[in-house]
Amino acid sequence: MQLLRSRTAALSLLAAVALFPACQRATYVAKPQLAPTTAQPVSSSLPDDATAAATIAPYRQRVTEQMTTVLGTAPVAITKNPGESPLANFVADLQRVRAARETGQAMDLGVMTNGGLRAPLPAGAITTGSVFELMPFENELVVLDAPGEVVQQLFTYAARVKMAVSGSTYTATPDGKPTDIRIGGQAFDPAQDRLYTIAISDYLAGGGDQLTFFKALKPRGTGVLLRTAIIDHIRDLTKAGKPVEAKAEGRVKF
Repeated sequence: MQLLRSRTAALSLLAAVALFPACQRATYVAKPQLAPTTAQPVSSSLPDDATAAATIAPYRQRVTEQMTTVLGTAPVAITKNPGESPLANFVADLQRVRAARETGQAMDLGVMTNGGLRAPLPAGAITTGSVFELMPFENELVVLDAPGEVVQQLFTYAARVKMAVSGSTYTATPDGKPTDIRIGGQAFDPAQDRLYTIAISDYLAGGGDQLTFFKALKPRGTGVLLRTAIIDHIRDLTKAGKPVEAKAEGRVKF
């Protein structure tokens, strides 16, 4: 009898386990909702906490001073657009200059896509804040040593979107293929046994913006944030008495 009672109890337990999930699924109805109010509502009507405001004040003042510091002046806004972009030319060119300075080695190419540039440089005063809006990311300027076949892949990618590459010119055919590629004024031969130096951000070097053909290459770091390189370049232009200018100059022909 004891054995029978045990078997009956076990079968009942198994039946409950088997049926419970089905019942749960049949009766469960999600009812997402948010609490109507929080314990501490926050809005513009909430007065400042005097102690917190006093603690933050010196940091707010310092940040405001730094962000409003004028680095240089642009006669016209430097903008980006599909295809060859004045802003991308500006950044890609200064990447080559700064990478060459940091490594003591000439840079063949500089690469910057429009996607990595988040805001134009305005006409008139360019502040530190302007550059933070342009380049909010903590990307490092790095150098790639690329063989000819990888450089060919770069121009195949560039020709599809008519992207300019600093240090070079090429023609994009109507079906999006690169021809007459010239690097440093010399005809490019992908079969040539040599490496090409490319100044680029660590994001793009890691395959960002679909530049996946760079992922197999090991980047050489410069220890310089790309944003810092932009700020320093604008300051250098100002010290030299030059305005901040850039334009699309026909690096891509089609």
